Amino acid sequence: MTQAIVVINSGSTSLKFAGYATGQTLAVVCRGEVEGMLDHPRFSVSSSDGKVLATHDWGQGQTLDHKGALHFALSWMEQNIAGLKIVAAGHRVVQGGTRFAGPARIDAETLSYLDGLTVIEPSHQPYNVQGVKAIALAFPALPQVASFDTSFHHNMPEAAKTYAVSKTLRDAGVRHWGYHGISYDYISRQVKKVAPAARRVIAAHLGGGASMCAMLDGRSVETTMAFAGLTGLPMATRSGDVPADVLFYILRRGLLDVAGLEKSLYHDAGLLGLSELSGDMRELQDSKDPRAIAAVDYFVYSMTKYAGAYAAVLGGLDAFVFTAGIGENSASVRAALCEKLSWLAITLDPAANARNAERISTPESRVSVWVIPTNEELMIAEHTASVLGL
Repeated sequence: MTQAIVVINSGSTSLKFAGYATGQTLAVVCRGEVEGMLDHPRFSVSSSDGKVLATHDWGQGQTLDHKGALHFALSWMEQNIAGLKIVAAGHRVVQGGTRFAGPARIDAETLSYLDGLTVIEPSHQPYNVQGVKAIALAFPALPQVASFDTSFHHNMPEAAKTYAVSKTLRDAGVRHWGYHGISYDYISRQVKKVAPAARRVIAAHLGGGASMCAMLDGRSVETTMAFAGLTGLPMATRSGDVPADVLFYILRRGLLDVAGLEKSLYHDAGLLGLSELSGDMRELQDSKDPRAIAAVDYFVYSMTKYAGAYAAVLGGLDAFVFTAGIGENSASVRAALCEKLSWLAITLDPAANARNAERISTPESRVSVWVIPTNEELMIAEHTASVLGL
């Protein structure tokens, strides 16, 4: 019998899952997704090498809740992968609050605490929690572990975690939390392998959601995504930084109400809002439309500002890491940023950059530059195995 951990990332209308066989090393057994849960649920699962193993379509106009989706997915795994026994579930949960500086086993009290954090991060946290609740209902005996995106930033310096607001507001949770921590945890471990002497590192997790993190000796000291999932760099449809007084102005003018403002900044802004064409960097970087060019320029400009600030916070820079969809695949974005950061003694190797090599800086470059694919899924599996002693 093969014991396995199932890793779950629950969203509002879809969820992704993966099975990892336990042992001396964790090995992927399968990966899958249930999408379109609100109007056209569809299931697909593939082997570790990408071969499609099965699909299922519930039909247009049907709905599927998280419990039904996860019951179907986990039952399929145990019934169709010979000898497989799921022994634990590991979840991505974006907010761990002040309580969790690392992964934790989930019990009823913990789940209630995490549910209460949805008021801080409403775009992901409620659905992450729904995934946990769904497993508890469908498989009540299955132990569950949460890996938190905030945990990696939990021990940032006090000044980095603090906003200059009243103590009343600070006590109510108004602080710099930081996100993408599961990814940065993984990247920090990989940097130790490829550049063991690099103490001062900036990592850029650039995908549909985008952020940057300054790390000293593998620990977070600053990060761009701040209170929730909105601030920092511009993202596919999220605004990134917008001054607070602009928000007051929008509300005073009656241009938007609170709900409309939240929707605008989360779903109609960022690269999409700038370009009025797309939030997909692949489309924008291939477009000759001036609006697309301007949106990409703004994205690079925003990263340039943060990189300069983070180099100052770190007292210099030893290595820069690109990761996630844009970071791993967009040679043009990487080249544009490295050109802006040439004052930091970064020298790009154009040929290495063009082929998405692991190291894309020249041997002479004082700051080494790396393309390291992130693996949040594996990180969650490792956290789960560690917490449960598997």
